[in-house]
Parts: sequence; C-alpha cells; structure tokens
Amino acid sequence: MSAAPQSHSAFRFLRQQTIDSLNINIQQYEHVKTGALHIHLASEQTENVFLVALKTMPQDSSGVAHVLEHTALCGSEKFPVRDPFFMMIRRSLNTFMNAFTSSDWTAYPFASQNKKDFNNLLEVYLDAVFFARLDALDFAQEGHRVEFIDDHEGQQSLIFKGVVFNEMKGAMSSPVSQLWQTLTKYLFPSTTYHFNSGGEPSDIPDLTHEQLLAFYKRHYHPSNAIFMTSGDISAATHQASFETHALHRFSAQKIDLSVADEKRYFSPLKVQESYPAAANDKQAKTHLVLGWLLGHSTDLKQQLRANLLSRVLLDNSASPLRKELETCGLGTGPSQLCGLEDSNKEMTFVCGLEGAEITDSQAFETLVLNCLEKVASEGVPQSEIEAALHQLELGQREIGGDGYPFGMQLILSALPAAIHGGDALAALNLDPVLSELAEDIKNRDFIPSLIQDLLINNSHQVRLTLVPDEKMSNRRDTAEKQRLSGMLSAMNDEQRQIVIDETAALLDRQSQEDDPGVLPEVTRADIPVSQFIASPTVSNKDLGWEFYGAGTNGLVYHQLVIDWPKIDAQNLPYLNLLAQLMTELGIGDQDYLAVQAQQAAVCGSLSAYLSFRGQATDADHLNAYFVISTKGLVSQQEAIVDLLKQTLLSVRFDEKKRIKELVGQLRSRRQQSVGQSGHSFALGAASRNMSAGANLQYSMSGLKSVVWLQQLDDSLEDEQHLTDLCSTLAKLQQQLCEQPLQLASVGEVQQESNIEATFTGAFTAHVGALQGRFQWPFDKAHSKNDYRPVHQLWTTNTQVNYCARSFPTVSSAHPDAASLVVLGEVLRNGYLHRAVREQGGAYGGGAGQDNNNACFRFYSYRDPRSEETFADFGASVDWVLSDQLLNQHLEEAVLGVIGSLDKPGSPAGEALQAYQNQLHGRTSDVRQAFRVAILAVSLDSLQSVAKRYLHNSQPSEAVVAPAELSGHAYFKDFEVYSV
Repeated sequence: MSAAPQSHSAFRFLRQQTIDSLNINIQQYEHVKTGALHIHLASEQTENVFLVALKTMPQDSSGVAHVLEHTALCGSEKFPVRDPFFMMIRRSLNTFMNAFTSSDWTAYPFASQNKKDFNNLLEVYLDAVFFARLDALDFAQEGHRVEFIDDHEGQQSLIFKGVVFNEMKGAMSSPVSQLWQTLTKYLFPSTTYHFNSGGEPSDIPDLTHEQLLAFYKRHYHPSNAIFMTSGDISAATHQASFETHALHRFSAQKIDLSVADEKRYFSPLKVQESYPAAANDKQAKTHLVLGWLLGHSTDLKQQLRANLLSRVLLDNSASPLRKELETCGLGTGPSQLCGLEDSNKEMTFVCGLEGAEITDSQAFETLVLNCLEKVASEGVPQSEIEAALHQLELGQREIGGDGYPFGMQLILSALPAAIHGGDALAALNLDPVLSELAEDIKNRDFIPSLIQDLLINNSHQVRLTLVPDEKMSNRRDTAEKQRLSGMLSAMNDEQRQIVIDETAALLDRQSQEDDPGVLPEVTRADIPVSQFIASPTVSNKDLGWEFYGAGTNGLVYHQLVIDWPKIDAQNLPYLNLLAQLMTELGIGDQDYLAVQAQQAAVCGSLSAYLSFRGQATDADHLNAYFVISTKGLVSQQEAIVDLLKQTLLSVRFDEKKRIKELVGQLRSRRQQSVGQSGHSFALGAASRNMSAGANLQYSMSGLKSVVWLQQLDDSLEDEQHLTDLCSTLAKLQQQLCEQPLQLASVGEVQQESNIEATFTGAFTAHVGALQGRFQWPFDKAHSKNDYRPVHQLWTTNTQVNYCARSFPTVSSAHPDAASLVVLGEVLRNGYLHRAVREQGGAYGGGAGQDNNNACFRFYSYRDPRSEETFADFGASVDWVLSDQLLNQHLEEAVLGVIGSLDKPGSPAGEALQAYQNQLHGRTSDVRQAFRVAILAVSLDSLQSVAKRYLHNSQPSEAVVAPAELSGHAYFKDFEVYSV
C-alpha cells in the first residue's frame, strides 16, 4: 500500500489508486467543512488541468443552467470587470479554456503548461464560480432580451436577442439535435433529461433574472461541487488555492441534488413528431429510431457490458445490427444516434435509420427486433466479440491529447461517475473489469443473454418517427413574431421606455473599457524561449522511413505517404472519394464485411485522406499527398501492416451496392454538416479564388464538394453510372499503387527495430522519392488585370447566419505573415468580440490570417445578423488603423498566438504533426523562425499590414443562411445557391 499523499489541512485524504496503463496515481479527498470532493490525477504531465463541476438539474427547457454558465463568466466579486473570461483568454498562455453545460452538470475547465498562468486562471475561475456578480445587463446580453427595430415598412417592432438564444437557434437547426432531444423527451418522461438543458429557443425567453439568481444560489455552492485536477502540481498545492480563494468562506450546506431513477414503461411507446424542412428539399426524409433505457452508468460492470454489446451490434459494417441497417434498403444509412449514451445516470441504447419514409416505421422496428432475436438465438462469432473487447482495451490504453488535453479527457471520463455518486477512481481503472469481461465472453450465452436482458425483454422502449415538415419553420417563426407582437401591444409608454432605456444601458455597458489591470496576467517574460517540436529518432532515407520514439503505452502508429497520380482537375474529386471509400470496401478475395471484421480485430483505426497545402513561399504552388494511416497494439503490428498493405494494393471496386450505399451516407453527413459548421463552409466559399490551395480546399471539402457529392449520388440511380464510378475508382487505385511512397511510424523507442523490420520490409518495393508537387488550375480572383471578387449566398435549413469575408494576402514565408497572424487576434479581441458577439448577439465571430491559403478572413458563427456584421468587419479595420490601437492589444494578441503555437498534443499526435509539417516544407527551423517573427511584431507593422491588405480593398464575401436572406437588399447581387 502506497503512503498517503500530503493534503492541505482543510482537506482529508480518502483513498488513492495507481493506474499503470494510464501512468497516473488517482487520489480522492474531501473538504472538511463543506464536503466538496477533490479528485486529483497525479502524473508527470507538465500540462496541468483544472475543472470544477456542479450538479445542475433543470426542471424546464428555459436553458437556465446554460445561461448561468455564460453569465457567471461576466464578472465576479474580486474581478468586477464585465468580461473576465474572454479578457483572461487574451492575458494567458492557456492550452484550454472553456465552460460546459451538460444535461445534469455544469463544468468550468482550463489547462496550462505555465504554472504562473495556471494559478492566475485558477483564481479567476474560482471567483467566477463561487462569487459571480450575475448583473441583470449581463443576463440580458448572454441570455435573452427584447429590443426595438424598424421593420421594412418603417414600423417599430420587437426582436429577441441574446447569445444563448442565438446559439441554441443554431444548435437546434440540426435535425439530429432535434432527433436526440425528442427521443430523450420520451425516454425520460419525468426526470431532468426530459428537458433541453441548453434551452429551447421558444422557451429561453421565459427565463427571468430572478430565476437565474435562485438557481445560482441553490446550485453553485462547494457542498454541491466536485474539484478535479491533473498534472504535476500536487494535490496539496491545489487545495491551498481552493481554500484561500474560495472555500474558507463557506460552511456545509445540505444540498440534495440527485437524479431519480426513471419510472419504467410497462409496454413500448410509439411516437411521431416533426422537424422543420426547407421547401422542395428532396433530401429531407424521415428519421426512424428505437431507443431503450438501460441501467446505471455508475455500475462499471453494467456500463462496460452495455458498451461491449453496443460494439458487437453496431461497431462496423460487419456487426449484425449495423449490417441490417446498412443493407435493408429502407433509408440512406444508419442514424448518427446509433450506439450507447453512458454519460447520464441511466444509460440509453439507440439504433436507427435516416433518409427513410414515414411508411417505413413498422418495417424498421420489425427489422431491428428480428435481428436482435436472431442474434440472441444464434449468437455471433467469437472472433467478433473478441474484436469488440479489443477495441475497448485500445480505448483504455491510448494516450490522447490532440483534441482536449489528455488530463482533461481523463477527468471528463471520470466526471459522470462522480456526479452520480459512483466510483470515479474505478471509472478510470477499467483494466480489472476488462479482464472480467474477457472471462465472461468465453461463455457462448453471454452476448445472447445481454441482448435478452437489456433489449428484447426491456419494455422501456421508444420508437420515434421524426417526419420532415415544410411548413413547420413558418409556423415556428410566425409564433415568435406573434409573441413579440403581443408583447408590444400590451406595453404602455412606460414599459416601452424601459426597453429603450435597458437597450441603451446595455450598449453603454458593452462600450465601457474595463481596467485590465484588475486581472492577473502573464507577459512576454513568461513565454518559453522555444516551441517543442518532435523530431525523428531514426530517419532512414534508404528505407524511406522515419521513426519517432514516443511514450505510446504499447501502441504503434503507421502512415503511408504517397504521391498523387497525375490526373486532371475534373477527376480529382474521385481521388478524394477513393480516400473516403477504400477502407470501407473488400480487399482481394474478402468482401467488405470480412474486412470490417478484420479491421476491428487487429487495429484501432484505418483511414485514408488527401493532404495538400500551399508552399510556405507561394500558396499557388501545392504539395499534395495521399495518406493512409493506422494504429494498434504493437503486439498486433504484423497483422496491422499486412492489412494496411492489402488495403492499398488489393482494394476491390466490384461491390457496387456497397459503394452506392457509402456515397449516399457520405452525402447525408456532408449535407448535415453545412448547417452546423456553416462558418467553415462560408469561409471556404469566400476564399475560393484567393490561391490554388484555397480553391482546391473549396473543391475537395467545401461547398463545391457538397454539390458534387449530391450530383454524384443522384446519378447513381442509373446502373451504368454506378458501373462507370466503380471503373473510375479502380483505375485511380491502380495509378495510386504505381506512385512512390514514404513511411512514418511512432512507437516506443525499445520497439524501434521490431517496428522497422515489420513495416519497412512490407513496402520495400514501393518506396521512392516523393515529388509532392501539384499544379491546380483555377481562376484567381485577385489577378491584377481582372479582379472579380466572389459574392455568394448559400441557403440551407438553418435559423441563423454564417457570414464570411476574405482578402488576398501572403503565405507564411512572407515578411508580413507574422503581423497578419497577430492582426487577426487583435481584431477579434479588440473589436469583433464586442461588436459581433456582445452587441450583435452572435455565438461567435473573429478574424484570422490563413497562411496556407494566403488570405485574411473574417467570420461570424450562429449570427442573427448579416449586413450589419459585414459592416462590423469593415469597422474593425478602421478601428485598428485609428489611434485606439494600444500596446496592450498587441501584447495580448502575441500571447494568444504563442499559446496556440505551443499547445501540446498527444505523444503520437505531436510526432505525426511534425512529420506532416516536414512534408509540406514547414521544418522545425521554419516553425521556430516564424515563432520568433511573431514575437517581433510591432504596432507599426500591424497597422501597416492592415492598411496594405485590408483597407480600401475589395473583399470576397459568402454567407450560409436561411433562404429568406436572399430577399435582403445587401445580397441582391450575390449568386444564390441552395445546399
């Protein structure tokens, strides 16, 4: 038994556990006075992570927990500025800062590699959570308010505004979001999960400031809090900060917040609801789902059994239930909701179809239940069960950190157990339960009995049919307008004046310049001298192989990098399609079902993608590669490498039905992504002709590619077109196999010789020097003789707008590039955040230099405005050229840029990123030199590049928005497309 770690006198140590597979020692403490829980993940990681979570269990869909999460970050007792959260983002070297509202908890997390910075953020976060000001004007800004506007006829009317209000309008525009929210409404008829914790746009205006204050008083207390930390700062050090900055002012409070078990149905429920669809949208089809309510997520054995069952049934195309969903012909493919949801107190299992017809509901239900009965009766091959367990084990072993910091990933994995009274330590130490599962699956009746117990004999089952309704958007919008009209009609002169006064007061508050000196900060003196960039342990040019030694916990990562075959521009989209399809098809004599099963059994992932980027000196000259990537346990690497080789050399294109299904699924996913990531698509459209790189990106992954995929999918109804597609893909694959390739691996240093022998030996005959150069023909918008800016409006099924403006600039090697990068931060921090988000009500907005594509871009996200936002983009340039630009703006922007450059990833992620950067000419020396250039940016250089590239220049503009925007005068000369 290890000795108890030291704790602060205000805390008592409860227990600890070492988890070797994660290289952590997890410790649990309790605050003596308040009972607050502290869970610390002690490790050697220098990136320290903090999170404080509170149980928040709303009883309506007004979004009270979500609005509170926003408003709590708008000033506190010790830091009485109106925007400390975003001000600290600008005064910090953080690697992560955010706040989350989940269905039954709210959390405030951050991470930093700099200990001074970490302590600064900790002080601000603790004060924000436990001593928030919650000013009524901040509630109006972040939550909702009404303001007067003049309509098209010059009449005064009311409009709803608010950041959360517009955020949720954007979020709930997604049919998948509506599908999930509707399903949980019926699966949980009486508990907090019945409601939309983020807030329904129709319900958010019901929330009052008084209700917000009452919710805060009840929920935001240390007795209802869980503190979680990770990294090399000791638990005792953290606890001293908790006590000093917050906890010493509190005593215990009885807070009985828990989610009751849901009352179970005695028979399955069948319901039908609608979702808004655009007029004449032929792709707006019915969604069909079956959902079951399962047991407690806090029971780790139950949870992993349910996870295993979900993987056995749905993990890949060879899994029995997914196979039925993909091949039944009732829809375009499996629902995005398919799988297990295990973060709530009680788990849910869901399977479904999208792209179906309303008349398919009963056939779908029969299909699923018959499949479950068959599997329960006949079982599944033992190899598939072992493969599913293998995937669970890989998930436990892999060291992440490329999205969220690794410590944050672990904390978020343990948080649901801590929230619901489970064992947070056990939730991270899956090895004992996985070992038990490995024994359980030896019993051939194990999976059949799980299916019987969890699904077939489980009467708490909901069948939801979600039907498109072309008139629903109009009814929804009309109801909002009638509500506002009714409010206006009921107002007397005094009430009208209150709205006018509150609008003026909020605008005045938003225009205030708070004293940043109130907040702690880091300075240039705290910036590390250099950036860590992974370098290869072995670089063997004869073998065409680079090896990066890293702590991967027994995993190995391989990449094949191949030159693009010489093909014309018209056929290049098919190369992109080849990358998306090749790991989903059969190889050699094996059909796709056998290959999918093999992939699950031997590797953690296998994927292919196109990697292209403008050169550092010229974005019109591209480096382009075809990359196939895989990972898995090093003990399995012979099988992994063989599978990788066969995928490249022997993928087959005679499975025509499968290819048609995959194209349909890709189309559906891409179309749905437009409404949720509209800013990315709008940026791509606005920048489409700025450089060859930007144009290629627009064609391969932007809106042009969505249209291309739609047209391709429609054409495959003709059997000859499908045959032609298969032939085109086969020819491209053959051409690809004739190109030279290079190899890269990441693994533990002691495995180097083993990895080298297996990986390089398999591809010796194919290794060659890469050319990488690719010429992409396009109509450059900013040629000196014929400047033609882009003006495009792309309409889609959304309630909000995504605006983008783009200017031609330079590539990263140009002397102006560093100043342009810093300028983006300055414009966002100093002007756009206030104008677009706080005053305009958009969920987000900003600006930035795109060095890869040689353009400078402005954007807004989930924005209720359009032409006004474009005016703000222009005004921000005027601002930066004025005498209002201060050295403080420069210093904050430099910190932000350096923080993003220095952000760590996983050991494997950092290595592969370094390798890819090297391929594209961004060597370690080039990257370090650019970092030095960032530190050398001055106020004069900022204003110089703003004037040179952005002032009095004609931009290109694009918007992704609802169809009614096409009637606005600003867009009368825009090309209008629908997607």
